[in-house]
Amino acid sequence: MVAAYAGAVDIEKYPIHELDSRRGRDLVSWCRAQLAEDGCCTLGGFLLPAAIDEMVRISGELDGKAWVTDRPHNIYFTPPAQDVPPDDPRAHLERSAKHGIAYDYIPATAPVRRLYESPELTRFVAAALGKDVLYRSADPLDAFQITRFYPGEELGWHFDNSEFSVTIMYQMPEAGGEFEYVPALRSDADSNYAGIEEVLQGRARASVKLQESAPGTFALFHGHHALHRVTMVRGSRPRINSVLTYGDRPGMKLSPLTSELFYGRVS
Repeated sequence: MVAAYAGAVDIEKYPIHELDSRRGRDLVSWCRAQLAEDGCCTLGGFLLPAAIDEMVRISGELDGKAWVTDRPHNIYFTPPAQDVPPDDPRAHLERSAKHGIAYDYIPATAPVRRLYESPELTRFVAAALGKDVLYRSADPLDAFQITRFYPGEELGWHFDNSEFSVTIMYQMPEAGGEFEYVPALRSDADSNYAGIEEVLQGRARASVKLQESAPGTFALFHGHHALHRVTMVRGSRPRINSVLTYGDRPGMKLSPLTSELFYGRVS
């Protein structure tokens, strides 16, 4: 029901509430084509300006509740390999540092929380990804969160463990904070360590793409096979976005260990 997220989405441009209409089918087809091309689909101007401003305001008010992380990791989020050369991707270390605001802190009236909790958005995401059905996460901390990257913070190169991610951008910093990715750098059949090493060592810049990150952009991304990062933020203004979590089965939650790592507590 559109009333649940009225004023949040430009439904004239993106009719997520009428996917069975011709306009709705065209939107889904366009998203699928973009994802098939290089694993990334961005919908600029998806979120309306007033909703963007409100999410920026809310994130600022909740900043004191954010869990701050700053840690090294390898690109697979596994223990670094000890029996390979130092420049092997399995041994290579990256740094990720950010402020994460958990779902249970975000007010029910927040525009994007209302949008996330609507069946229309869930149905649209599933259709765009070519899924018969998707479910919103049942995790009270991680289902929908806000991330703030302050100057000097970044998200290091990595592959996602999940098949896809869904994000909405609210604010870009004065400099840096760009989402870079290399599509289809590995596959289930080919780990491509040599190709990954070229990217990590900065020798394959021609293959690196930029995801559109203007405020209000909604993005679908296949990050399991695409190496990606958020570059270091510079200037005084933080980078602010949200991650919306979905999966193929109901009742999904973080493990206690992961919850403690991401949010400093267990739900």
